[in-house]
Amino acid sequence: MLPPSRRDFVSLALAESRGYTNGKQRRQSCWRKWKQLSRLQRSIVLFLLALMLIGGFALYPSLSPQWGAYTSRKLFSLGFMFRSACAFIYFFPPSSLCLARSWHGAVIEAEQATDPNAKEKEKAVEPEDPSVLQLGQRPELWPTCFRLEAVREAFRHAWKGYKEFAWGHDELKPVSKSYTEWFGLGLTLIDALDTMWILGLKKEFEEAREWVAKELTFNKNVDVNLFESTIRILGGLLSTYHLTGDALFLEKAKDFGSRLMPAFSTPSKIPYSDVNIDKGTAHPPRWTSDSTMAEVTSIQLEFRELSRLTGDPKYREVVMEVMRRVHRLEGKHDGLVPMFINTNSGQFTHVGVYTLGARADSYYEYLLKQWIQGGKKETELLEDYVQAVEGIQKNLLKRSSPLGLMFVGELSHGHFSPKMDHLVCFLPGTLALGVHHGLPAEHMELARQLMETCHQMYVQMETGLSPEIAHFNTQADSIQDVDVKPADRHNLLRPETVESLFYLYRFTKDRKYQTWGWEILQSFNKYTRVDTGGYTSINNVRDPTSPSPRDKMESFFLGETLKYFYLLFSDDSNIINLDKYVFNTEAHPLPIWPQTD
Repeated sequence: MLPPSRRDFVSLALAESRGYTNGKQRRQSCWRKWKQLSRLQRSIVLFLLALMLIGGFALYPSLSPQWGAYTSRKLFSLGFMFRSACAFIYFFPPSSLCLARSWHGAVIEAEQATDPNAKEKEKAVEPEDPSVLQLGQRPELWPTCFRLEAVREAFRHAWKGYKEFAWGHDELKPVSKSYTEWFGLGLTLIDALDTMWILGLKKEFEEAREWVAKELTFNKNVDVNLFESTIRILGGLLSTYHLTGDALFLEKAKDFGSRLMPAFSTPSKIPYSDVNIDKGTAHPPRWTSDSTMAEVTSIQLEFRELSRLTGDPKYREVVMEVMRRVHRLEGKHDGLVPMFINTNSGQFTHVGVYTLGARADSYYEYLLKQWIQGGKKETELLEDYVQAVEGIQKNLLKRSSPLGLMFVGELSHGHFSPKMDHLVCFLPGTLALGVHHGLPAEHMELARQLMETCHQMYVQMETGLSPEIAHFNTQADSIQDVDVKPADRHNLLRPETVESLFYLYRFTKDRKYQTWGWEILQSFNKYTRVDTGGYTSINNVRDPTSPSPRDKMESFFLGETLKYFYLLFSDDSNIINLDKYVFNTEAHPLPIWPQTD
């Protein structure tokens, strides 16, 4: 049986041979793309075509008496071979007909990129033209090339919808061919900048850069959420600056970062959740004076990096004061923190409720990543992280029935709930990252087990897509591990499982993680892809006949999900080297600081 990638390719070729597409237009398109191929690329395609011809004629050794009887069949075979070659060229055009783009030149080395005064910052470093075709030399890696190109194609399709129906706006509504605004700052475009660069989509990147240069302004009377705008906008601009060396993005980051500073003007130094970037005022939500723990402790990577690049310590000082205060606070439970903290008193609220899901998740992620970013010198961050992992193991882990899946539940005033948000699927990757940087090997075993659980959250759903929230059955007579309440059956195109698959594959090289990711991508294409462009979140992962589109493509689908798919399918560990970069919680890579910092 053919592997999935080759089955898909053969299906395409068969569709071509049976006339399921416009033959004349396809031949013209094939000829145009053929003329664009390099001599080496043409040689490889002709070599493959020759092999198919030889194989075809080998099936019919006698050509004279039986020619008439077999004419139609032979012509079909020849037509099939020709269309197969055309389909090959169509799916792997000159700009992408390779196993993986050479990364040398596409990224400034981390040490160089972290120098704010480097002359190289004056202009962007463009990705190297991928003219070298390795497929003929290493056919065993064809699935890798196919999958990488499938991610690029998915991005182009999503970008097509955004460009046609939501250009310059925050997020696409692909079904209604419209858009929705959150901050009015081109959120999807900024979130996707470094994804385009990593995927080598130069044309799309250049048109986005032009919009940033000519249209993006922060002189808007609008309230933005401190956390969401930091991880998506500030993080996206800083990351793109480091990858490209283009000073435009650093200047925009400086402007935006400075406008977020009023959020920290609180009695407790715990920042407000919202800030008006034009008026310079900030406030908590209308219904409470609390901020969530994830909001106030998952902005540190970005503000610390902004201080390092600008030489102005104020950004780093305000976010590290938050970490110092949280480190000293009472109300933790074995290193686990409550979900809320009050901006007036600086104290935890809703004490007794502990989760790794919404409102607390990235607190734990950023403990580890700040320690890595800073060169592993800030011991308080490491201590808090290690203690939290011990608290998770002691209080939140249980096994399901019948498969015995290890899952992370929640604790509410001593009562355990078998509820696990999809957001928690960041944890396997974070644990694996910690082991890579020297933390206990037992964390990797836990990462593997939790990765299997997150995989099952997809596999056990009829669409092959995970719900937003799962409840795990623990009774001995259960027939299925994962149960989903009607209100939790939606899928928002989230990245966390693919993110962890990337880390697990990068560190273990176990190809099952790539296979799992490929299955998820196919499910996204089957149930969330909108023909006119874009992908939509859906309401019901349990109904493959009517998943019910929600008509929204979150910016993180381009900023995170597709980026992690690409990195998962790539075998090149130098594409975002994890000894040189650390991802923020929106998948924007920022450099690990040199030891001299």
